[in-house]
Amino acid sequence: MTRDEKIMRWCIELALKGAGYVSPNPLVGCVIVKNGKIISEGYHQKFGGYHAERNAINSALNRNINLKGSSLYVNLEPCAHYGKTPPCADFIIANKISKVIIGTKDPYQLVSGNGIRKLKRAGINVKTGILENECRSLNKFFFKYVTTGLPYVILKTAMTIDGKIADKKYRSKWISSVESRRIVHGLRTSYDAVLVGKNTVKHDNPLLTARLVKGRNPFRIVIDSKLSLSLRKNIFSDGFANRTIVLISKNADKGKIKVLEKRNVKIIFCKSQGKIIDIRDALKSIAKRGITSIMVEGGAKTYSEFMEHNLTDEYMIFISPKVMGNGIDAFNQRLDMRKYKNINYFKTGQDILINIKK
Repeated sequence: MTRDEKIMRWCIELALKGAGYVSPNPLVGCVIVKNGKIISEGYHQKFGGYHAERNAINSALNRNINLKGSSLYVNLEPCAHYGKTPPCADFIIANKISKVIIGTKDPYQLVSGNGIRKLKRAGINVKTGILENECRSLNKFFFKYVTTGLPYVILKTAMTIDGKIADKKYRSKWISSVESRRIVHGLRTSYDAVLVGKNTVKHDNPLLTARLVKGRNPFRIVIDSKLSLSLRKNIFSDGFANRTIVLISKNADKGKIKVLEKRNVKIIFCKSQGKIIDIRDALKSIAKRGITSIMVEGGAKTYSEFMEHNLTDEYMIFISPKVMGNGIDAFNQRLDMRKYKNINYFKTGQDILINIKK
């Protein structure tokens, strides 16, 4: 690994500190080097706050470090437009930084090469494509969000070795191991939202929080076209009801809508055909609220809807060494593995985790 790659790797590590807090902005880390030594670093800490480059530069300026002639490393192209903060490219130029090393270009239309061009016009030496695949993977949520208007979707399920997610009475606790559940709770802190169908809420009454790890709780999204669920369910009545979103149709119970709105539960009206919510339309509406990533956690009907409409970017399948016999199948749709380039297997507790990515 070259020195540039090692420093870019550190940018990625810094960027990850903002996971769960910067969405819908990207994860960005920045390192500044002068005379062969790292003199400052920073990362994008929260949505609406300063970007990584400005934090790194300010950290140096606060210690009276002269940045003239230094090199700045950043995993994503610096912005060149006014948003919630001023352009980072302008701040880099103003501080006489002589070289900028970039992991990957920003696909967002207001940046998309403009930051690089602005830096070059100012006489700054710009180098791009350092650990580009890793930098793109780091911001897979952001990249899909700004290029398609849809959130990144991972489908997560836990099943027995005979492919069941619950018995015939919909009892499913606990199929997976403690270690697997801890991994899932960790994922909840980094995804903007978790999504389930109404049957999962009806039978499991889940909390859908990240209580087994440190970190923020995701939004909880439930599909319930007619709003038939009891409002006593956890996601409507616990201390996090303001982070619950319900996807409904125009035929939903009006009285329940008023009650939920008083509890600060978010309501999204979606296109539907009969009782079936149009999932693609729902995802577009969810994305407009700044939600860039969703983990689908059940149940079988919901999995099938996402698979049928080709709306899943990634799968995370936990297989437990148990046999259910008669029960509810995880999938009613065929999963064509030929569409996916990366398939990896991991052991977690007594389970096997299969991670499938495009």
